[in-house]
Amino acid sequence: MSISTKGKRSPTASPCIGTCSTVLGDEVCRGCGRTFDEVLNWHNFSDNEKKAVNFRLKMEGKLKF
Repeated sequence: MSISTKGKRSPTASPCIGTCSTVLGDEVCRGCGRTFDEVLNWHNFSDNEKKAVNFRLKMEGKLKF
């Protein structure tokens, strides 16, 4: 996770909170709300793709921080 010196989360930071359930076979992670494909491919996403996922999670109320 990326946190700025002002304590704000980077808009491209992974929403992972370390309790991934996709490894247990869940299609959507119970910890962060990302789909299995989003978790698996996060490191390949562009900044715009990461921002879009984080925005969706925020709108769904799933972004925990």
